Amino acid sequence: MSEDVPKALEPAADSDRPRGILTPSDREFLLGRKTDYTDHSKKQKRNRIRRRVRNAVIDFSILFEYLESRDRETIFDPDDDREAYSQGIVDMLGFLHLGLMGYHTPFNELLSEGVGKAEQRLAGSDYRMVNVEFNVDPVGQIDVDEVVAKIENDEFAQLTDEELRAFVRLLSMSDAFSPTETRESITEHVDEFVRRVNESEQARERAVEESQR
Repeated sequence: MSEDVPKALEPAADSDRPRGILTPSDREFLLGRKTDYTDHSKKQKRNRIRRRVRNAVIDFSILFEYLESRDRETIFDPDDDREAYSQGIVDMLGFLHLGLMGYHTPFNELLSEGVGKAEQRLAGSDYRMVNVEFNVDPVGQIDVDEVVAKIENDEFAQLTDEELRAFVRLLSMSDAFSPTETRESITEHVDEFVRRVNESEQARERAVEESQR
């Protein structure tokens, strides 16, 4: 990886960021900022990184069992740069998903067991049992004309998540699409949208009250 990192990665690639699992030297190495390594020293560096990451994974067993809840809550309530922190969580989960492909226990089983343990911790009881569903369903081809027709007819409830994701991706690929102009256009309608949402909520509350009389 070169020094020209994606914008979303810039906070993680900050050379002044304190040490985490990776040392500042590890980051410089992986980011390609330091290249004066021999083949032997590169191999040693990668071995050290792999070993440290493996031990970091095992450390989570101690963190889960013994780190006080107030410490955990503080860890997941960063003072600043929440966007970078959220991106780190996303990439951590992505790293696990990639790394566990071919592992002797599938990712979905480990995820289910982990969430189950957390729910038991929250409930303070081993009798707390939950079903955890995790599916990876690829987004296939969509009928663009059908999606556009639903939008034109205000049939938003009929749009599936698959159609929405695929349509937005297709829109971003179009030369006619301008993120800046779209943002400005949408911003102009935000207040009106919020007003109508609030009106619909108030109307619902009135209808509920009348039905209970």
